[in-house]
Amino acid sequence: MYPAELVKPMREHLTQVGFKELNNAEAVDAALAKPGTTLMVVNSVCGCAAANARPGAIMSLENEKLPANTVTVFAGVDKEAVQKTREHMVPFPPSSPCMALFKDGELVHVLERHHIEGRPAELIAENLKNAYNEFC
Repeated sequence: MYPAELVKPMREHLTQVGFKELNNAEAVDAALAKPGTTLMVVNSVCGCAAANARPGAIMSLENEKLPANTVTVFAGVDKEAVQKTREHMVPFPPSSPCMALFKDGELVHVLERHHIEGRPAELIAENLKNAYNEFC
């Protein structure tokens, strides 16, 4: 587990733009049970989260169609919430950072770490916008 003071600015990168932090399994289940679309970001301390994933997720919100809900869990910190999130993302293997779009509780789009690592934030945002345009 990472110290709270270490991850605080990494958490705030998303919460300052409206992402809701989920810290336990019940919160994850409740968020993903909501009707409509939900973007889940599994946040991380790694460099690709800082350079690509978080900025890409934020840029993706500059779109006409948007998910009804934006939520996040933090790998290495919110152990219970991350585990529950990963259960909802089967058959995709655990990875962080990663992002998933759910519609009415069903997984409809995933960006795994290998889709994020080494790719510019703009490309990640474009990928998510295309998913929003299809499912939102």
